[in-house]
Amino acid sequence: MKFLENPPRFLFFTGKGGVGKTSIACATAIQLAESGHRVLLVSTDPASNVGQVFDVNIGNKITELSAVSNLFALEIDPQAAAQAYRDRIVTPVRGVLPETVVKSIEEQLSGACTTEIAAFDEFTALLTNTALTVSYDHIIFDTAPTGHTIRLLQLPGAWSGFLEEGKGDASCLGPLAGLEKQRSQYKEAVDALADPKRTRLILVARAQQSTLREVARTHEELAAIGLLEQYLVINGVLPKTEVEQDALAAAIYCREQAALSEMPEVLKALPSDQIALKPFNLVGLDALRQMLVETIEQTVIQANKPIILNTPSLSTLVDDIVADGHGLVMLMGKGGVGKTTLAAAVAVELAHRGLPVHLSTSDPAAHLSETLDGSLKNLTVSSIDARAETERYRQSILDTRGAQLDAAGRALLEEDLRSPCTEEIAVFQAFSRIIREAGEKYVVMDTAPTGHTLLLLDATGAYHREAVRHMGSAGTVTPMMQMQDPKQTKILLVTLAETTPVLEAANLQADLRRAGIEPWAWVINNSVAAAHPHSSLLRRRAQNELCEIESVVHKHAHRYAIVPLLREEPVGVNRLLDLAQNIIYDKDQEQKI
Repeated sequence: MKFLENPPRFLFFTGKGGVGKTSIACATAIQLAESGHRVLLVSTDPASNVGQVFDVNIGNKITELSAVSNLFALEIDPQAAAQAYRDRIVTPVRGVLPETVVKSIEEQLSGACTTEIAAFDEFTALLTNTALTVSYDHIIFDTAPTGHTIRLLQLPGAWSGFLEEGKGDASCLGPLAGLEKQRSQYKEAVDALADPKRTRLILVARAQQSTLREVARTHEELAAIGLLEQYLVINGVLPKTEVEQDALAAAIYCREQAALSEMPEVLKALPSDQIALKPFNLVGLDALRQMLVETIEQTVIQANKPIILNTPSLSTLVDDIVADGHGLVMLMGKGGVGKTTLAAAVAVELAHRGLPVHLSTSDPAAHLSETLDGSLKNLTVSSIDARAETERYRQSILDTRGAQLDAAGRALLEEDLRSPCTEEIAVFQAFSRIIREAGEKYVVMDTAPTGHTLLLLDATGAYHREAVRHMGSAGTVTPMMQMQDPKQTKILLVTLAETTPVLEAANLQADLRRAGIEPWAWVINNSVAAAHPHSSLLRRRAQNELCEIESVVHKHAHRYAIVPLLREEPVGVNRLLDLAQNIIYDKDQEQKI
């Protein structure tokens, strides 16, 4: 593996959810430790399952993994880190500043930006604490800081005085207010990230066009801020040996190879590795030891042994959705689980039944027009242009709050409005405008990946609290209230039948419930078990899915649907209708089966 050749002290694994970065990070840690190196494995993922992978309780303390000599692990809890960060900022000013100012600071520190900064605050110590880092030959991070986080850290540090003087309360002033005291430490951490002698960034992807486009954006974003030592790992590539006598495997293989040949040029220039799709779950030491090797032991499953699975379709969920006549349908989940396609399928099925539908997306990486590849009566399609909405919001803030500031204050406000959080707030405002239509028609929202979605919900909650505070609860219907009412809003959580996606969907469900929002249904997408494969490798993966499907059906979901892994991409209105009804299209035989 190229990414393991002469590895530096720090290795960061990053990528969309579900691509396997935790498994690869764990497998790397084991390989280096068993080669005689002293290794610390650190997870900064809010849905970390490192402990589950090793079957050990880890938590926010360095824990020795006795099953592997020289290996230690640490799971940073972002929520606990955020609370400690808030306490550190608010406690010194409580009783010193007016109570209204303290409440304003607490409100601004309640968002997801604060959580992201706080997590970075935790692991900067691991990058800059020489006494700690010399204890380990390698420190491996499962989940790297995003370009979003690093850009926040690079903003000017004079926010405390700006906030205390009441000159503004724009998007990220709360999180940034406490950064000045640690700015030198953050600078040292960012310098370490940008030093190829100390740090290597491994971009993990799957052989899928959308995933490769996303990782190309990540590469360019991080390269633009100085993180140039990047490697690419394509995980879960189906071996060519599996294509014989299995039309499903052959179609998947061709699709993956086409995606690899057409990957963005910026990725082709990176040193890269491919890891073959494994037939087993990557949990436990034996499985992880086999992950980075080319040959593995396989147990053949008899092709004539049936896999029995109840597979209710998306169409069965739509049957219940139409009972209310109109409303908001939101599809949520981590990146890479297929929300865009499923949102389009739900919208097409509703429109096909003669109902007026507005299909929209707040995901900057989504391509609804490509997925639909046509038009349909009763269906209108839109996307929220984040750049245009952000510029509109920036100008509005500058024309109102900025008009009262002196030149220095306006310069600080303009700088703050260039932060990524400004985009989240602007997108939320556009989102709010669209969901008002749900009182008269169906609005189907393809939301952004989970992290962005939660930022939208933070903004929704802030709007809700502000509206109630100013107008009282009587007669006020805010977007949050609309989302909390199952008669008005139905949230579909999208996942894959794999350990990490199900875990993250369950965590998202818990976050929604804390906000008073109850998910209406779960959708398990791209199920191998539901596709009835013949390939030995795919049949073993199908068997492995059954445990995760069982967990969703009996532990997490009130209602659910299962969408099979398809031989052909579900592009176009007719294919999307087939997907909604679980009709499997066989291109080779030109028939539906």
